[in-house]
Amino acid sequence: MPRLLLIVGCFALIISVLSLYLPLLNLFDLASVEWMSQHRIAVFNQITTAFSALGGMPFVLFFTTLWCLHLAWYKKYSEIVFISIGIFGSISIVWLLKFTFTRPRPPEMYHLVASYGSSFPSAHSCYAAALACLMILVYRQHTHHKLIALFAFIWMLCMGISRVYVGVHFPTDVLSGWSISLIWIALLYLITIKFSKA
Repeated sequence: MPRLLLIVGCFALIISVLSLYLPLLNLFDLASVEWMSQHRIAVFNQITTAFSALGGMPFVLFFTTLWCLHLAWYKKYSEIVFISIGIFGSISIVWLLKFTFTRPRPPEMYHLVASYGSSFPSAHSCYAAALACLMILVYRQHTHHKLIALFAFIWMLCMGISRVYVGVHFPTDVLSGWSISLIWIALLYLITIKFSKA
């Protein structure tokens, strides 16, 4: 599973980085945002606005803290360290890349919510993918692993789509956010496993 996440993440990152330099992908990005804005309905506006709040750094840190406290109750300290490094690593990487690429966001007339920082990569998508990957890997041996993995994937997918729907990100920003966490969490897991066996 971690190797598959790594391969998918690398492939997605290549495509998303190419979008910064290929006019055709830029046109696709803008057309996607325009199409989403033209097909908005009130109920989806409310749902995606809620996703914007739930997917931001404050809530992600709050949720991660509760998760780690739950694991501490069962004395699963190695999982707590893995989750903490995974989340803080994802946050650090995505903001470092935002400052590096400084890609402008879609035109403000498409925005349904307030946004901060540059467009590439999407931090919300990165956080969602980080949580999803952590859930999938931490609960690999759980009896309901498939259900957990499905829920995690749906959360990641919905968060990414919502960022394009509310007009603050291009699809390739979302793809890059997902790919960063897929690569980072997969590498972190593989390194953790290697050292735990040493």
